[in-house]
Parts: sequence; structure tokens; C-alpha cells
Amino acid sequence: MHLAPDAPAPERPVAAARPGTVWFVGAGPGDPDLITVKGRGLIERAGAILFAGSLVSEAATRWAPAGCEIADSKDMTLGEMVAWLTERASRHATVLRLQTGDPALYGTLIEVVQPLDAAGIPIGVVPGVSSAMASAAAAVESFTLPEVTQTTIFTRVEGRTPMPAGESLAELAAHRCTLCIFLSITLLHKVEAGLREAGWPEDAPVLVVHKASWPGEERIVRGTVATIKQLCREAGIVSQAMVIASPTLGARGWAELTKSKLYDATFTHRFRRASEATKETS
Repeated sequence: MHLAPDAPAPERPVAAARPGTVWFVGAGPGDPDLITVKGRGLIERAGAILFAGSLVSEAATRWAPAGCEIADSKDMTLGEMVAWLTERASRHATVLRLQTGDPALYGTLIEVVQPLDAAGIPIGVVPGVSSAMASAAAAVESFTLPEVTQTTIFTRVEGRTPMPAGESLAELAAHRCTLCIFLSITLLHKVEAGLREAGWPEDAPVLVVHKASWPGEERIVRGTVATIKQLCREAGIVSQAMVIASPTLGARGWAELTKSKLYDATFTHRFRRASEATKETS
């Protein structure tokens, strides 16, 4: 644990009888500037911050006030994290659990909230930018395109944590929509097998983004069902990577693209009427 450098002082400690609020704040995918304005505001007045150092850049704590208690949770158990947050909530009005991406995706939000609820500690959650969105942005890709796919699935392949019935990658991939596959970069053999089982062709495009948005560390690998595992192996990418399989990948270079009806001159909606001249010639 350490204290933040010179900065405005944190909020005053709370009375022992009235615990402070523990906020679960999504720090975003890596670039500290991608944290929300609300999240940054909470950091600026926090009395204590517990951040996930294995995934969250410590730069995200740079707005913390002088005297703020800052600790890295990477070597803590769940029980130790709960104890740390509980004790700090007895002394500070604002306590933060700073998590990677968005707290609602592949985190321990509910596991930590339950014992805090039992202790009568108020809870708040601030959403964050997911690595899925940051990966699409880095590669200039869209998850959805008219008449290609209008559905995006966030999932993972089975590792130490089993998948529920009906949620195997092959079953989900059968929809032929966009798949954002988390926590699976070391299981690309399973990704390939699942896509093949679902009937995806060998040349179907697959995108991998390592440390999306991390300044100076982001890497983008483009391949296919047949090549992506070998390409990532050659690039040495074995952690913190998003795998995206989608029929929309590469659309930026397509010669023909179905356009959105919303901005079509022949399309009427409540903010704009279709052009009469256009309707007559269409």
C-alpha cells in the first residue's frame, strides 16, 4: 500500500457508525484517459483505492488526492479484498474498487458486493469501456452492419471455469454473428475448433487485439480461422487479448456495402422527411 503524491486532500474520514460508500469503478481497457468523467471524479475525492494491478494501469490512480490509501489487489484473495474494502469504508466516505473494463463483465462484482451488503456498506457502480469496444476501435471495425449481422455475443471458451449448458462456442458461433471472445488467448485451439464445428470456413476472418488502448503496448493481429493461432504464437501474444470473430471484419475495404436506412434520403423518420425528388426517381 502507498499514499498518493501531492494533490488535493481526500474527503474527510466518516464516523465509525456510518460507513462510507464502496464504488466499483470500471477503469476502462487500459488507456487512463478512457475512464469515465464520473469515475475520474470519484478517484479525485477517494480516501482509499484498491486497484487490480495485474490488469489496470497504475496510471489510472494518478488523479488520487494526497493521503489517499492505494493498494494493489493482484496478490489478494477474495476474502482479503473484502476485508480491505470493509475496513477502509469504516474510515473513509469514498472507497474505490478500480477494475479493468466494465465491472459487469467477467469480474467479481457480485462476489464482493454480497459480503459488503451483509455488512451494511453502501455500494455504487460506475460502468467502464470494455476491451471489446476498445479492440474494435483500435482496428477500426464495427460489430454490426446492415444485412450482415445485428447481433454481438460476449463469451469465452471453457477453461478452468466450465461453460453452462447451451453456451459452448460452437453453439453460439452457429448464429454466425459477431463473437467477442474474452479470456481465451491461450485457448485458441479451442476457439478454432468451436468455429470449425459451427461451420465457419477456414478463411473466415479473426481479429486479435493485445492490450487494446494501452499506450505503446497495443498490438493488432489479423488472421483467419486457419491461421490466427500460429500468428499469435509468432507474435508472442499470450495474455490480455481480445479475440473477435465476425462476418463484419474487414468491411472497411469492401467495394460494396449495404447502407443504413436511417440516413437514406428516401427514408422518413420523425426528425426528417424523405426527399420528394428522391422518392420520385427511386
